[in-house]
Amino acid sequence: MPQLLDPNFSRTVVLLCEHRDEGAMGLVLNRPSDTLASQIVQLDSDLAQDNGLTVWLGGPVDPTRGWLLIGEDYNEGVTIAPGLYLSASRELLRRVLEAPETPERCRFLVGYAGWGPRQLDGELAASAWLTVPVDPELLFDTPSELMWETAIRRLGIEPTALTMGPGVH
Repeated sequence: MPQLLDPNFSRTVVLLCEHRDEGAMGLVLNRPSDTLASQIVQLDSDLAQDNGLTVWLGGPVDPTRGWLLIGEDYNEGVTIAPGLYLSASRELLRRVLEAPETPERCRFLVGYAGWGPRQLDGELAASAWLTVPVDPELLFDTPSELMWETAIRRLGIEPTALTMGPGVH
């Protein structure tokens, strides 16, 4: 929303992966980079082949941390939502990178979005974020440059109609 002034989150779609009393963690999903995962990952040995998996910028916190967001259960991660899994397994990353083709529903993200205790709750109360149901089709099949507007339109809102508001207190 316009009242969230942090440039790290301007027009972003964030998948909220965890929200507890201790804080929250999410991944920005619509910021691809021009870097290949094979160029930055450090594995025990060289890759047998490289399928060209792109790096996505998952958020400003700990940009050396990598995550695989996948639409297939490899039994090496946690379920975020039905049909959506998150893993930090190096073995799974190697298998994905060496596969003849990148899995259709797969993202390698570096960094994450993090919030301290009750920080996200305050931002939600201030209407700094809109929430939409998790939809793997939106996350994997929508071009990154259209994802933010598509998510907002799914709420029945025209993106150009968004204005700063006082929030809920």
